[in-house]
Amino acid sequence: MTIASQPQLTLNDFLKQPETEPASDFINGEIIQKPMPQGEHSRLQAKFCNVINNLTESQKIAYALPELRCTFGGASIVPDASVFRWDRIPKTPSGRIANRFEIHPDWAIEILSPDQRLKKVLSKLFHCSRNGTELGWLINPEDESVLGIFPGQRVELYEGADKLPILEGIELELTVDQVFGWLSLS
Repeated sequence: MTIASQPQLTLNDFLKQPETEPASDFINGEIIQKPMPQGEHSRLQAKFCNVINNLTESQKIAYALPELRCTFGGASIVPDASVFRWDRIPKTPSGRIANRFEIHPDWAIEILSPDQRLKKVLSKLFHCSRNGTELGWLINPEDESVLGIFPGQRVELYEGADKLPILEGIELELTVDQVFGWLSLS
């Protein structure tokens, strides 16, 4: 008895499907729906984008975008935050920001949610690293750590007072403790 295998969904087929809420990633031929963000996740994501944009936008250095679909390298992913160097931001002929980003982010940030599998989130950041992303962060609120992912898929763990790696050209110093301090509203 032979078992017929299901044809694998292609990237083009995935992109023709309606967007899901929350967004879904397509990587390695698999659709993975992201969990709905909760309080800590949303706060870290918003604060990170605000800190980066307040520092870089007026000087046209870089820009951070939350939940932006990036399609590159045979996958279509939605990092929690994507930072693009200013001169790499896709634009329309009139100079407006493009709706479709068919390039890798320069810096991809993922925030691990309680119901997310570490392996799936890391696979997104490794895909980014293999396809030109200079820096990845995997922020883990549960143990207050940050994994840095670098070219060549080198990984380093940062905790406590460790100074975090920042995308080259952005004048910012942040420690792990400072990032998790953003969760305190007092």
